[in-house]
Amino acid sequence: MPGPLAGFKVVEFAGIGPGPFCAMLLADLGADVLCIARPGGQGAAGPVLGRSRQTVEIDLRQPEGAQQALALVAKADALIEGFRPGVMERLGLGPDVCLAANPRLVYGRMTGWGQHGPLAHAAGHDINYIAITGALQAIGRRGEAPVPPLNYVGDFGGGAMLLAVGLLSALLEAGRSGQGQVVDAAMTDGAALLSAMMFGFKAQGQWRNERGTNLLDGGAFFYDTYACADGRYLALGPIEPQFYAELRQRVGLADDPDFDRQMDPRAWPALREKLAAVLRTRTRDEWCAVLEGTDACVAPVLDWDEAPHHPHNVARHTFVSVDGVVQPAPAPRFSRSTPDAPQAGRPADVAALAELRRRWGVAD
Repeated sequence: MPGPLAGFKVVEFAGIGPGPFCAMLLADLGADVLCIARPGGQGAAGPVLGRSRQTVEIDLRQPEGAQQALALVAKADALIEGFRPGVMERLGLGPDVCLAANPRLVYGRMTGWGQHGPLAHAAGHDINYIAITGALQAIGRRGEAPVPPLNYVGDFGGGAMLLAVGLLSALLEAGRSGQGQVVDAAMTDGAALLSAMMFGFKAQGQWRNERGTNLLDGGAFFYDTYACADGRYLALGPIEPQFYAELRQRVGLADDPDFDRQMDPRAWPALREKLAAVLRTRTRDEWCAVLEGTDACVAPVLDWDEAPHHPHNVARHTFVSVDGVVQPAPAPRFSRSTPDAPQAGRPADVAALAELRRRWGVAD
């Protein structure tokens, strides 16, 4: 059984980061994604983000190249582009032109700042986009500088994931109305949306602007990481009273009355020191033998090499190897329309181009 998006065709204009990630998500779920790259360019963004799709090189700066691309767009259900506002228009492939050629097309635009606004034409990266949403200010230790959370919040969470939601929503609507539309996915908008719960907490007086002082930002001693005897770390998160009681019992702190003050922020610094001293007495894996898999809400902090070998990840096939490259498996899981296993991305050779033309129904 092919994936749930089998039969959908997507044209991806090669880019970096969130655009390719969104295209990978759709390809993972069975969509026929074709990446258009400039001659000698990056293609579909490497061995992981570029998986499960073909790449063709087209010089969009030449009129005949733009027409070749438009012929593919005319056969597509969706389009993904991640250029600055105005670039696709200058190439002759803006929304007006593409929707005229294909009225049902869902035209996905992935940018940091969005298609309009004072910063729309400025350069930027994930760290800049999340900075103006409040998200970056909230991440880090108390009294220290904000910490960039890799590029998860802007590029991938607020950007690619929200673009995918927008594309799929517009495709559903196009199935009813017969009309396509433009999806303007801005990482600033998406990162702000990811902060909805924190804004809710703040409205209830349960969240402070000062980072490292709140329930979920490392301020609470029972929701943090702790070093063990071997220098490796445990991640603790027993928020609920019954889970917290389980942790206390298993680490030998059930009879210490100081730990009765779980929800008293004034006690958090002293309790953190006492708990840290206990957890430093054993190695990470020794503690996991006592705590992991219980209601104490404890897990080992694994590195990139360890994670694929964790028993839970192995049991669920959370990671796969594609042409020798270990990488995350497609997600989520489906009970019936299970997608095919991911394949390495590849440039379209002569034989592949012939098959591509047949599959997409375009002329030579």
